[in-house]
Order: sequence, then C-alpha cells, then structure tokens
Amino acid sequence: MTEIAFHFNAPDRLAYVCRLLRKAVAAEAQLVVVGPPDQLDRLDSDLWTFSAADFVPHCRAQAEPGLLAASPVVLATQTEGLPHRQVLVNLGVEVPAGFERFERVIEVVGQDDADRQLARTRWRHYADRGYTMTRHDLTLKNSA
Repeated sequence: MTEIAFHFNAPDRLAYVCRLLRKAVAAEAQLVVVGPPDQLDRLDSDLWTFSAADFVPHCRAQAEPGLLAASPVVLATQTEGLPHRQVLVNLGVEVPAGFERFERVIEVVGQDDADRQLARTRWRHYADRGYTMTRHDLTLKNSA
C-alpha cells in the first residue's frame, strides 16, 4: 500500500521542495512533482538557482521520452503516462489522480490557513480509504 507523508508548516513550500528533491535525488530516488502550472514554473526556475553547489536534474512531463526516462525528477500537472512510480510530491490542492500507483506520496503543506484546510481534506481522503499517514511538523524540526 502507498505510504503517505504530510510535511506540515513549510515556511516556503517551493524552497522546501527544492531541498527535499536534492536529498531524494542524492539517495537515487525517482520522483514526480505534481501541481498547478504556475507553481511548477516557479519550481523549475528555483531548481536551477536554489544552490550554487548542487544541481537537481529534472524535466517537464512534455519532454522527449529519452529525457523523461533519464530524469530523476519530473514536473507534471498530472500523473498519467509518466515513467516514474517511486515518489509523488503533491503541490496541488486536491489528491492527485493515480497516487496509488506510487510507492510513496509526500504532501507539502505551508503555514497559511487555506493551505492547511485543503491539507485536512486530503488527509481525510487518504484516511477514509485506509491509508496510514505519517506527519512531519517542520516547525518542530527547525526549532530542534
């Protein structure tokens, strides 16, 4: 069964996702990041500039098949037709269709009330279907 993890209280969701992707790629994970086009555009730009010492190889879901298969990170608006099935990072407001095909789903939740409320709805969706969720409070992690 797919493992679901909620990472709550990210002060800057996209900066956090950049660091998360860097760590996951270093561990040789293959990831798909789903979200709205404007956030994927910003993330694409941020992945090129967030660290002078590191590069996170990535591409868009529309890339040619060879590049898509070779890239450890794929940025997409939906999960259909993508080669990776290991980790799905959700930046969207709804539960991504096809999430159950992935080994693991990471929901990244910011600090604003609207984002938290939407995350609660996604949490209930997963819980109602019998998925066990792991909660990571980034406020506690950053204060330790």
